Amino acid sequence: MLKLAVLVSGGGTNLQAIMDCIENGTITNAEISVVISNNPNAYALERAKNKGIDAICISPKTFETRDQFNEALLAKLQSYNPDLIVLAGCLVVIPKIMVDAFPNKIINIHPALIPSFCGTGYYGLKVHEKVLERGAKVTGATVHFVDDGTDTGPIILQKAVYVQEGDTPEVLQRRVMEEAEWIIMPKAIDLIANGHVYVENGIAHIR
Repeated sequence: MLKLAVLVSGGGTNLQAIMDCIENGTITNAEISVVISNNPNAYALERAKNKGIDAICISPKTFETRDQFNEALLAKLQSYNPDLIVLAGCLVVIPKIMVDAFPNKIINIHPALIPSFCGTGYYGLKVHEKVLERGAKVTGATVHFVDDGTDTGPIILQKAVYVQEGDTPEVLQRRVMEEAEWIIMPKAIDLIANGHVYVENGIAHIR
C-alpha cells in the first residue's frame, strides 16, 4: 500500500479528486497518511479532517527563517515515512533538502503543458492569464516529478485542453481542472502505486 503525503495551500480541489478516486477505486493500492498545508485557513485541511485524515498546518510565518520552516516541514514529512509526496496546489517552493530526501518521490500538478507556461512566476491563475495573453489555442496540465528546478522534473502524464473564444482566466482554470488536472493526477498516483512508472536518464517511463 502506497502511503501518500499531500501538500496543499488552498481549497484542495485536487486533494478532493484524489480522495474521491481512492474511495471509488480509480486509485488502487494507495492511501493518504497526512495532509499538510502552509496556510492555516486552507479549506483542504477541513476536507482531510472530514475523511479522518491527519491534517497539519506548518506555516512559514511561525518560523524566524525559511530554513527553519523547511527543516520543520521535512521533519514532519519524514515522521510519516511517505512513499510518495503529492503537491496538489501547493504554493510553497520545495527546498533542496526535501528533494534530496525524497528523490523521484515528489510529484506536482502544473496547470499547463510543460515546457510551455511554466517556471518561476507561473502558478495558479497567472498561468491561465499568460495562456490567454499569448493567444494559445491549446493548454492543459502536466504531472511531473519534482527536482531542484522549477517545473523541470521528469514528465509523467500530460493532457491537453482546448482554449475557447471568450475564455477568462477563471473559466479556463476551471476547465483545465475538470478536463485534465482531476484526471491525470489520480491516474499518475495509481500508476506509481502499482509500479508502472520508472525514471531513466531523466525521463519518466510508463510500463
